[in-house]
Amino acid sequence: MALEDAKKQIDHAFTRTELRGNSFENTFAGAASFLRRRYTKDLTGADFAVTGVPFDQAVTNRPGTRLGPRAIREASLLQSPDAPYGWGYNVLEEFAIADYGDLAFDYAEVARFPKAVTDHVAGMLAQGVQTVTLGGDHFITLPILRAYAEKYGPMSVIQFDAHSDTWTDDDMGRIDHGTFLYKAMKLGYVDPARSVQIGIRTDNADSHGFHILDARAVHAQGPQAIAQQVRAIVGDHPAYLTFDIDCLDPAFAPGTGTPVWGGLSTHQAAVILRNIAGITLMGGDVVEVSPPFDTTGATAIAGAHVATEILCLLGWTRRARG
Repeated sequence: MALEDAKKQIDHAFTRTELRGNSFENTFAGAASFLRRRYTKDLTGADFAVTGVPFDQAVTNRPGTRLGPRAIREASLLQSPDAPYGWGYNVLEEFAIADYGDLAFDYAEVARFPKAVTDHVAGMLAQGVQTVTLGGDHFITLPILRAYAEKYGPMSVIQFDAHSDTWTDDDMGRIDHGTFLYKAMKLGYVDPARSVQIGIRTDNADSHGFHILDARAVHAQGPQAIAQQVRAIVGDHPAYLTFDIDCLDPAFAPGTGTPVWGGLSTHQAAVILRNIAGITLMGGDVVEVSPPFDTTGATAIAGAHVATEILCLLGWTRRARG
């Protein structure tokens, strides 16, 4: 390769001029934006935006997820620069996708953090851009859901998780990653009757009306059957997908704060995500990737693949709606 040709393949995160298109750049070099999308705060013409929320002050066990967005972006560079596998279309060519960078917030002003997240996401939604958020611990989904509910009404939530995150907590000022969905339900951001939790394997006596397809159901019935049930529950209601990486068994994703054995394999998760195409997905996130405990990088790699699948699902929805 001539030197001038090589120079053209450097730092697409800054030098690419279009928000659409594949990016062929050395995996080991260049700035690590998500899938080599352009870092920009200008969302003119954008369809989707990837953004990071590096917050982990709501965890109940091991911290480190504040480093998740950076690790997921870097892991995304390992994916093929061609179309994501198995979708039958190229989301990178067909849709304009920006990397909006990370939310800026004062880590010492924790009480102000939820509003900062809501404003951050609402600002993108107001421009007609749908979001994929890289966490961060699972609390971040609560203020994100507020932004989505303000635009679309109560959302169907598709939650991949080892934990239900619906433990009773009526103090809305508490910031806790284990109660975000309970509060989202109480605040009217989600519709439990049209929502589903996948991979649960910790006890919580009250389902609060959420449909639960636990890890044992996934193993017993198979991921394709689970995907069919998800589609039946959600229907065509506007949906938000949140993927806690601890939904995966620790064998596949050890780098997380509260690992639980008996979880999904990456294969099972991939099949479910691919086979729920057709739902009306409006946004999503990947949370709880904790790089300090991710000694091989496998957890970040899984998180990057999930985020890419969410982009493909968003694209599928837009294609269906014209």
